[in-house]
Amino acid sequence: MAIRFGTDDFDREVLESEIPVLVDFYADWCGPCKAMAPVIDKLSAEFEGKVKVGKFNVEDDLGIAREYGVSSIPNLKFFKNGEVVDTVIGRITEEDLREKLAGLLIAEERK
Repeated sequence: MAIRFGTDDFDREVLESEIPVLVDFYADWCGPCKAMAPVIDKLSAEFEGKVKVGKFNVEDDLGIAREYGVSSIPNLKFFKNGEVVDTVIGRITEEDLREKLAGLLIAEERK
């Protein structure tokens, strides 16, 4: 199950994370977000301990959403060392998302 990031722990869990992080910016009312939820949860378990995978409800803090340029959802942001290194706006297939997460790990190993 994906982590639920909140306003109080966003910096610690995402920006200060020692491993790469995928943040799914979503809203409860968003149909495509709901469709992505099972994929996010599945990949969260698959990449556990290697990539932190979590969700952030944009309605909980519009300031954080604006800070990261989230104007459409679902909006997936890939963080490494506190910086956004990739973004996917809209739905993405499980296979393509898995490849992106694996790519984060390959880039991490090359450091």
